[in-house]
Amino acid sequence: MFFKQHKINIITTTIMITFGSLSAQLYAADTIQFNTALFDLEDKKNIDIKQFSRAGYIMPGIYPLKVQVNKETLPEQRFSFYAPENDPEDSLVCITPEQVQQLGLTASSLKQITWWHNNECLDLRSLPGFQARGDLSDSTLYLSIPQAYLEYRTANWDPPSLWDEGISGAILDYNINARANKPHDNNSNYNVTANGVAGVNLGAWRFRGDWQGRAQRETGSNSKNEHDFQWSRLYAYKALTSIKAKLTLGEDYFNTDLFDSFRFTGVGLRSDILMLPPNLRGYAPEITGVATTNATVIVSQQGRIIYQEQVAAGPFRIQNLSDATTGKLDVRIEEQDGSVQEYQVETANIPYLTRPGSIRYKLAMGRPTDMDHHVNGDTFASGEMSWGVTNGWSLLAGSLNSQDYNAFNVGVGRDLLAFGALSFDITHSIANIPNDKKLTGNSYRINYSKRFDDYDSQVQFAGYRFSERSFMTVTDFLTAKDSGERQGSNKEMYVISLNKNFRESRITAYLNYSHQTYWDKPESNRYNLMVTKTLDWGSLKNINISLSAYRNKYNETNDDGLYISASMPWGNGANIGYSLQATRDDTVNRATYYDKLSDRTNYQVSAGSTNKGGTVSTYITHYGDNTKLTANASYIHNNYTSFGVGAQGGFTMTLNGADAHRVSNIGGTRLLIDTDGVAKIPVSDRGIPIASNAFGKVVVPDLNSYYRSKVKVDLNALPNNAEVTDSIVQATLTEGAIGYRKFNVLSGEKMMLSMRMSDGSAPPFGAQITNLKGKETGIVTDNGYAYVSGINPNEVMIIHWGGEAQCEINFPENLETINQGLFIPCKPLSNKRNEADNNL
Repeated sequence: MFFKQHKINIITTTIMITFGSLSAQLYAADTIQFNTALFDLEDKKNIDIKQFSRAGYIMPGIYPLKVQVNKETLPEQRFSFYAPENDPEDSLVCITPEQVQQLGLTASSLKQITWWHNNECLDLRSLPGFQARGDLSDSTLYLSIPQAYLEYRTANWDPPSLWDEGISGAILDYNINARANKPHDNNSNYNVTANGVAGVNLGAWRFRGDWQGRAQRETGSNSKNEHDFQWSRLYAYKALTSIKAKLTLGEDYFNTDLFDSFRFTGVGLRSDILMLPPNLRGYAPEITGVATTNATVIVSQQGRIIYQEQVAAGPFRIQNLSDATTGKLDVRIEEQDGSVQEYQVETANIPYLTRPGSIRYKLAMGRPTDMDHHVNGDTFASGEMSWGVTNGWSLLAGSLNSQDYNAFNVGVGRDLLAFGALSFDITHSIANIPNDKKLTGNSYRINYSKRFDDYDSQVQFAGYRFSERSFMTVTDFLTAKDSGERQGSNKEMYVISLNKNFRESRITAYLNYSHQTYWDKPESNRYNLMVTKTLDWGSLKNINISLSAYRNKYNETNDDGLYISASMPWGNGANIGYSLQATRDDTVNRATYYDKLSDRTNYQVSAGSTNKGGTVSTYITHYGDNTKLTANASYIHNNYTSFGVGAQGGFTMTLNGADAHRVSNIGGTRLLIDTDGVAKIPVSDRGIPIASNAFGKVVVPDLNSYYRSKVKVDLNALPNNAEVTDSIVQATLTEGAIGYRKFNVLSGEKMMLSMRMSDGSAPPFGAQITNLKGKETGIVTDNGYAYVSGINPNEVMIIHWGGEAQCEINFPENLETINQGLFIPCKPLSNKRNEADNNL
């Protein structure tokens, strides 16, 4: 072997490591003089250590570098290094005006900036304390900027100047659930439901189409086939970051804090709370319930599916709905035995408070439309706002106006500091409906929110509303205009959502209650109570006991349910448990075993009894790189057999690459990661890593808009022949964006080589070896020796010294033919390669 036949001088290697350390650690460009007589080299004249004579010195040229601002990383860009006129032996980085805009400097700091090199480059001396240092070893430009020069930012939130609109591309996200049900004495039933989002990003614009479909087939004497597909919503939106607002065109749901929501086609402009720092954002709705069997939960609003998921038998809690969701939501639980639970959830907001001196607003204009895209109302215009008058007080006002319906709202919000937050408002409506006189009425509402830190409790939302008989909401009016008569006008409604944590007792309690009365039909109620207790019993640790109870009351009919369970850890990651579930139709006892087959796959098996007979069921989930898969099966003796499968994922396509990937928030923000053409590089922002595809591309989905997201390489799972110079990238993306980031991955074999030029001489000590992408793959040591990484079949590498590319190494297709005991020729540069190198 080569390294056995030719030893590398230890002193030489130590010098190289020392030089690299100095280059990476020192900021100052102080000149360092070396006495080459001290070097143990065979040829002391054949040495090029100019790049080591100044700490941090980078030869003039253009380099692709990531930017790290006070430990926060920005995307890779190309930076020029120039020799200053007063010191031709030095080099300084050129930060252009466009690049300065991305640093998040304050307006006052931008005014005091001066420039050099024909006003093309930032003069760092104009901002005292601003320091820049390039490091080619990890392809990074390090910027140290005093905090006084930077705009406000928090741990995971960046100022608007750092927000990234992403790149242009197309998306297609889907959520598909299929179920087959075979009663033992009846016809078989097959059902498929699907929904998703298709769209295109062009610059800052997001063009979207929400779609949904359903197919059902029943065999036997009553056989039938039914199917339906529709584009439930066609729209476009754009973030107006300068005014922290969102512009929407097309079909939308009236987004309001003061009136009722309805579907319309037109234009909307509203303040986007997602653009605010996290501590100033609002409340997001959540949905709770209990599934009797393996079930599909479908959440919709006025016919449009906004969320669906297959859940295992037992209580569930959906908490990942958008905080932009307002109004009433319809919840449908489709059980495997064919039964269905349906109820509504109110998603009213917490008090509409605004910071002092600020205004939050929502404007809209258009015409009401139905799910079939037909207009069913007159043109309307609406505006509402919340004005922070003083520190603690906010004024609320709004109007919704059309030819036959007008509504006006005024109110006040108050931050009660230690006592929470409170708002009160009045809505006055004037409606002209067919076959009736003009109706005018008022509605009064009060909302409250409070977190009691001393008691580890939170009133997430509490609200009360009373409406006079003659008051009409806009949805009441549209229904009455369509049918010709009023139906079910609201009277009283109150909603409360409470959380309480008893830390010492290890008990957590959650209560959600809603009550609605009407002027001309029976009241409706829904409550859901969840209590969990964690305890230790002797050697048994972390035993979990939970209770869930609910009641849905509608049309004087109660739908009650009770769920009690106990579970405990069993072995490494497994869990065993027992549950009792009682509803008005059945009582179910189950013993359950849960375990993981891997970090990506988990399953649950249960067996028990029901009023109908013995039952067995199973549920399995797999998180693949390309999709999330679920499968389940249930059997009840002499009753029915049922199977279900689900798939959730998406496709993202851009000019920078494409990938099929799993996704939870369909249509949401995502980041396309380029792993430099290297496959099977595992990356993640949180949770289970996703490997890059065969083209070296991978999409990380479900990123939070306007949050600083960090995506990292799982270094423990890297392929053996791959190296990553920097394992973390960051991005703060606008809503719906397709971000793009690139990891510098060096992939290939590692070899110890001895190189010779065409005249038989060796490249000088200190010469730099790079691949055609400009990445450093090695440094020449004594007598032309170098440990080179990133070697691939037919690879070409360039050797640089004296500030220029000097010769190239051409590796064969079969790397095993390289005789490491012989010299590797370094040939003169080809003309095209020479021209390309000069253009870098």
